[in-house]
Amino acid sequence: MDKEKAKTIRESLAADCTKCFGLCCTALNIVASSDFPINKPAGTPCMNLQSDYSCQIHSQLRDKGFKGCTVFDCLGAGQVVSQVTFSGQSWRENPDIGKKMFQVFPIMEQIHEMIAYVAEALSYDIPDDLSDKLGKQLEELQALTKLDADSLLSLDLVMYRFSSNELLTLASDFVRGKTIEKMPGFQNIKEFNHARADWMGKKLKGKDLRATDFKGSYLIAADMKNTDLSAVNLIGADLRDVNFSGADLSTSMFLTQMQINSAKGDLKTTLPSHIQRPSHWIH
Repeated sequence: MDKEKAKTIRESLAADCTKCFGLCCTALNIVASSDFPINKPAGTPCMNLQSDYSCQIHSQLRDKGFKGCTVFDCLGAGQVVSQVTFSGQSWRENPDIGKKMFQVFPIMEQIHEMIAYVAEALSYDIPDDLSDKLGKQLEELQALTKLDADSLLSLDLVMYRFSSNELLTLASDFVRGKTIEKMPGFQNIKEFNHARADWMGKKLKGKDLRATDFKGSYLIAADMKNTDLSAVNLIGADLRDVNFSGADLSTSMFLTQMQINSAKGDLKTTLPSHIQRPSHWIH
């Protein structure tokens, strides 16, 4: 697949709440915490959800304790479930479909996440054989988004995740390896492996972290101000309250909007083209 086309696919995976029936405000289970001031069972509309499926406190979510709402991002799964899977039928107008719609939403969200990662990998300079395998994987995942509700509910997502993860690891290792080769005093790629590491609260200000594998790592509240995070693998990393002020994340791999929404940064933080700067970073 053409790299620009893959990049366009990745950038298109964004939520359009005007085409969604408030699924993140209804389908998901919420437990009172520092991110939410209320308990809300799955399938029950949030008290702030209005009749037009908009949020009545959208501009005040953080002030009113709903920080988690400003972090969440469905990667466009909500509008696909609303407009494609259920053909524009809302759960309010058709209560009989509500339960199934709410069950399908998190499944579609996971599919969109895999599509995002695979499309992003296809936008890199990687070997042709790996690109071909990723292209086939992308086609399979995109086909899943067109399935009916019952078919989606019967999917074995573990199988798709396993095959996708294998290819994403190969893509990450290749890109990181090429970056490491260009660094002074060539080093073994294994020395850059900090997958699933516990670096919570670690002081890393100004560090050169290029090509590090942070897959599944716990980086909560780490100080990464002014760090170079070029070609870093951040898939599945917990970035809550990481301080990325002035950091270079422009070529970081497999970074999602939700991860960035949960972190801290400023106007000097550089981000990949598919990531929007959170509004709460500016204020």
